[in-house]
Amino acid sequence: MADHEERIEEARDVMESAIAQSMVIYGVTPSVGRIYGVLYFADEPMNLDEIKEQVAMSKASVSNGMRELLETEMVTKVWKKGERKDHFMAEKDFLKNLLNFFVKKLRQERNLIMKAAEQTKSNLNDISRETEDAQIQEYIERDLELIDESQQYLDWTMRLANAMESGEIFDYFPKNKK
Repeated sequence: MADHEERIEEARDVMESAIAQSMVIYGVTPSVGRIYGVLYFADEPMNLDEIKEQVAMSKASVSNGMRELLETEMVTKVWKKGERKDHFMAEKDFLKNLLNFFVKKLRQERNLIMKAAEQTKSNLNDISRETEDAQIQEYIERDLELIDESQQYLDWTMRLANAMESGEIFDYFPKNKK
């Protein structure tokens, strides 16, 4: 029995490591991925101390990692009767995690570029009003066209993000059935 439990733990370690390594692709540190992997295989919600024991990290590192996982909705905080400590559970639906991640990143990208585009367009329009130099006007016109193209891209990504969030994307790319 003990041998089987040890082999199960070893098998889980392989998967937890793979999850952690795959999350690096998305810009998540391996330690945060490891925390998620431990919670993914947990039978019950775990508190920070229990997670700390499993991942061999400091409580501060686990806490920071947990904050990141909560922000991406890969982990949820749950109440456990009779316990004062916070407990956490992993969202076990990888597809839901992926969609939440991409929607968040697409919105971050849009906000960054839209803010810069507004500022740049304003500056270019000011310069355009101040000069009659044909070459400068040509540069400005070309830059404004590029900014408009970037905004078309951002509009498309927002439609994609909205389709992901609403589930409409599954009309075009159905989920696999078990």
